[in-house]
Amino acid sequence: MEPSLRDRLTKILIDSRLLTSDDIAKAVDTQKERGGALSDILVSLGLISKEKLVELLSQSLCIPPIDLSRLRIGPDILQVIPEKIAKHYQILPVSKIGDLLTIVMADPMNIFAIDEIKSLTGLKVSTLIASENDIKDALRRHYAKDAALAMDRIVDGIVSSHDVSPVEAPDDSSAESASELLKITQEAPIVKFTNMLLAEGVRSGSSDILIEPLENQMRVRLRIDGVLREWKRQPKSMHRAIASRLKVMAELNIAERRLPQDGRFKIKLHGREVDFRISVLPSSEGERVALRVLDKAQAMLDIERLGFDSGILADLKKLSSRPHGMILVCGPTGCGKTTTLYSLLKYVDSPVKNIVTVEDPVEYLLEGINQVSARPDIGLTFSAALRSILRQDPNIIMIGEIRDRETVDIAIKSALTGHLVLSTLHTTTASGSIVRLLDMGIEPFLISASLIMVLAQRLVRKICPNCREPQKIDEGVFEALDLKLPRAKTAIYHGKGCEACFGTGYRGRMGMAESLILTPKIRELIVRGAQDHEIRDAARAEGAAGLRDNGIKAVLDGATTIDEVLRVTVGEQDVELK
Repeated sequence: MEPSLRDRLTKILIDSRLLTSDDIAKAVDTQKERGGALSDILVSLGLISKEKLVELLSQSLCIPPIDLSRLRIGPDILQVIPEKIAKHYQILPVSKIGDLLTIVMADPMNIFAIDEIKSLTGLKVSTLIASENDIKDALRRHYAKDAALAMDRIVDGIVSSHDVSPVEAPDDSSAESASELLKITQEAPIVKFTNMLLAEGVRSGSSDILIEPLENQMRVRLRIDGVLREWKRQPKSMHRAIASRLKVMAELNIAERRLPQDGRFKIKLHGREVDFRISVLPSSEGERVALRVLDKAQAMLDIERLGFDSGILADLKKLSSRPHGMILVCGPTGCGKTTTLYSLLKYVDSPVKNIVTVEDPVEYLLEGINQVSARPDIGLTFSAALRSILRQDPNIIMIGEIRDRETVDIAIKSALTGHLVLSTLHTTTASGSIVRLLDMGIEPFLISASLIMVLAQRLVRKICPNCREPQKIDEGVFEALDLKLPRAKTAIYHGKGCEACFGTGYRGRMGMAESLILTPKIRELIVRGAQDHEIRDAARAEGAAGLRDNGIKAVLDGATTIDEVLRVTVGEQDVELK
């Protein structure tokens, strides 16, 4: 049996005495924890440079290396190998001279991939070598350009044809009938453009897609890693047809353009099903469409991979295993509260537990868990659903969000009567959630008796592994933040910006959190009606780290930057700026 690339790489590195067995073991452990290619892990840990790694493999395998960063590949070369095959084997075609096709691979010893390319193309194959990360970036860059050209051709066809007419004001005076609009939404160009738009949203890892009518154009923006980025601007004449096509997919009323509408639909992309939530809002320029991308493949529904501090993670696991009590997750909109709750549900789920959720709406369908979608329009509110859920003999209840006194009252009574209750609350700090519950009219002794933990969280962008580099620590910043800098620490990391991260230096997100565990001291303060700052100070005195403190720890670990931590914790009072 042929040795894997990891085995060959390990042997080459140890034989060349560049790394020790301990270094390899550390990298393998990190790979098991984070996932990804071993070569990329070795580079990200600073054990070896990317250039040196490729050079070593090239010399050992007698295969020339290539720098893909400035390489330009024509569309005719890219079409030789289909995108699906190229991404599956991590292969990039770079040239074709006569019957000789030159490809770039991270593992040139993968004879099965080479044989399939020969069979597929009928050409002889010559190989070059590059790092797996560089190949992924090049594939993303070149095939995205190829897709962009295809989309431009579709747009030109739509605008030049009679498929789309100029958009009038969104009122009843429009001459375009619903039947004519429905016909347009079924035309091939509109269907292709919409499908390519949705595919791009999934491919780029977007959480939201915004389609907005402007005065003379249609603007499309994608929210990537929590930040909106403009993708394409198209002619305004396309807007109504695209909006109507999305409404048809979600089975909404395309003739109604005066009232907001909400729905959801599911499509198959890249071999997997992806859910989309759609919200249509009438504006002065037309209907504004917001799509929430619910891609299970992108969702980190694993409590171990959320990025929380190890101490907080241990407390969360321990307290979620209790038979009763209430755990609240708080933070602003879009900070990952629901993802944390889903991860907790997966962690505690077992055949001997009856788990029921009530959400508005259900975001991800979890196998083996009973999920109820709230429908306030027909009277199925959170509180009404909770009353019925309690008659279903649940062990664990998850409430999507606590919004009113009636819901929190039932939730607390459920926690007191032998149920584990998980929910979210819109407050910015853990101690602030106690004050919010008091403001909602809940008696202090009930909060003290039912609540066992509050988790306040944020999402910070991670440093891009492709352009991550060391950065000298500015001790003045740490002094200004009143933070102690470890003596041995002289450098942190940042991303210099590359095509893979759109020049931002960040790619992907991770969670950071602060926890408030209801110890006897904290319970005593709650019963006494203590203020927010008193509860926070007592938690700090008992060893609880603040939100910003945990963020700075992630900075020192090389996961994110100080700027990013300060961005998401601005206004927090857990650390005073001098």
